[in-house]
Amino acid sequence: MKRSEIKENDKWDLTKIIKDDKEYDATYKKILDIVDQIVKLKGVITESADNLYKYLSLDDELTLYTERFYVYSYLYHFSDTNDNKGLVLKDKADKVEELINEQTSFVRSELLSVKYDYIKKLIKSDKRLDKYSFVLEKMFRYEDHTLSKEEEQIISLASNAFGTPDNAFSALDNADATFGTIKVDGEDVEITHSNYYKLLCKHDREVRKNAFQLYHQFYAKHQNTLAEMYKGQVKEDLFMSKVRKFNSPLEASVYNDNISVDVYNNLIDTIHDNLGSLHDYLAFRKETLGLDELHMYDLVCNLLKQKKKKYTFEQARDIVLEAVKPLGEEYVNDLSQAFTNRWIDIYPNDGKRSGAYQWGAYRIDPYVSMNFEGNGDSVSTMAHELGHAMHSYYSDRNQDISYAQYPIFLAEIASTVNETLLCEYMINNARDDEEKLGYITEFLDRFRATVYRQVMFAEFEKIAHEMEQNGEALTPQSLGDVYYKLNKEYYGDDVVSDDLIRYEWSRIPHFYTSFYVYKYATGLCSAIAIASDILEGKKGAREKYLEFLKSGSSKYPLDTLKACGVDMTSSEPIIKSIKFFEKRLAEAKEIAKKVK
Repeated sequence: MKRSEIKENDKWDLTKIIKDDKEYDATYKKILDIVDQIVKLKGVITESADNLYKYLSLDDELTLYTERFYVYSYLYHFSDTNDNKGLVLKDKADKVEELINEQTSFVRSELLSVKYDYIKKLIKSDKRLDKYSFVLEKMFRYEDHTLSKEEEQIISLASNAFGTPDNAFSALDNADATFGTIKVDGEDVEITHSNYYKLLCKHDREVRKNAFQLYHQFYAKHQNTLAEMYKGQVKEDLFMSKVRKFNSPLEASVYNDNISVDVYNNLIDTIHDNLGSLHDYLAFRKETLGLDELHMYDLVCNLLKQKKKKYTFEQARDIVLEAVKPLGEEYVNDLSQAFTNRWIDIYPNDGKRSGAYQWGAYRIDPYVSMNFEGNGDSVSTMAHELGHAMHSYYSDRNQDISYAQYPIFLAEIASTVNETLLCEYMINNARDDEEKLGYITEFLDRFRATVYRQVMFAEFEKIAHEMEQNGEALTPQSLGDVYYKLNKEYYGDDVVSDDLIRYEWSRIPHFYTSFYVYKYATGLCSAIAIASDILEGKKGAREKYLEFLKSGSSKYPLDTLKACGVDMTSSEPIIKSIKFFEKRLAEAKEIAKKVK
């Protein structure tokens, strides 16, 4: 379907960001003017409190206009990637970003060329700087990790080349990858990234097996190329951590969020101590499916041959609004705007970017893109993305622009709180035991994939970087051996670790954004801890969560979570979420006895 054929109310309204071409051009000129004003402050930013305030105010203004320009350009392009105007806008936005990075690369090193005590004196001398005190505190944490102006400029100029491993992997994986064709219900079906997971959900085990084998054989055939790409990423991470005077790439990665390496390691250690819960679930899955052997391609198919329910968009909307009622009337009313004020781009069209996501600009309604298909996944996706949207909505409206953008460490919590509330609502309102078991196993599978699997990924990344740091060779064999060993340990004796699984590491795009995946696990553990407290009616839990949504980046992420009652420096929220998993597993076992 062409985009022009979709009803206006079913598409997002980008004119709320930039109303027309005239405003777009004016925004572009405004950005260039602000950049020019910042460049004029070169060499004198820290000369006085007034100059420092001028720079910080200009930086806020630059963020405001650049964000609008960039988001508008990209969302216009993502609406229909075949449209030439969108391609032009995207290219212009990219060039603006490059120009800003190049022209303002002097700022950080210039600011950090003075002592923090001097900056604190400037703040004390001018009340206008009070609101920037935390911004400056976070910046001066990098005092010992910042180079000279000339060296910083060199790194800035080289930053585009640093992305080569990621770009090369993306080109191979998205443009050049072909996986072959299998028979599904008597018809030839070509395996693609978009249908691979759906094929693994098929009840026909031969389809699942063939899809798994063909999919991973592509990566096996390209193992040498893929190993070199990933080795390039690891070397890049190690180089940057050395240049920035960190002890390791992991330390460099978590430093920005003021998180200790101990938090990362504690997550891995706690999961290792609780692998028995995962093994128990996999044994239950094996028994319920009636299999002599549970293979890697048997982990996501439905346990029961249930007929999939279908939903209209309006039905999905009503379910989501009912599910989030535990968050209170204000939250539900604010969320309802998504359906009346065109926050959501609902349906697929020719050229529309695949996948679901949320994006937006400061104090402008959030934007959600999805490709609604009328199934349970679509309902879950809606709840998830609207969780992101509400996090952005509340942060934007309660924080200055300097603190509105919440950190990535917290980014998956609001979305998964919504998903958890939706799952509980569906379980509690199931029509019969079979339907209830279906919803429970969906949760168990999501927990397995988001917590256990992502922590396994996180441990693989840690080991690979340590190998490079210790001078050990990163080869297809060594990387495959590490991954295969981890897979056997995490999944246990009830799962056959098929030999092809040793190549799975080479198909994970997130490995090119190093040490990111652990945040999925911490996010879901935090979300379950928060949601369970709210559902149990724990005093103050809902109010603390709403304050969390409004906090943006006004505090360090761990402090924001602690204020919400979740301490990720301890094992408590991780164990609490595993207990929740175990409770649902016990319930699934009881129901399974009745529906057999």
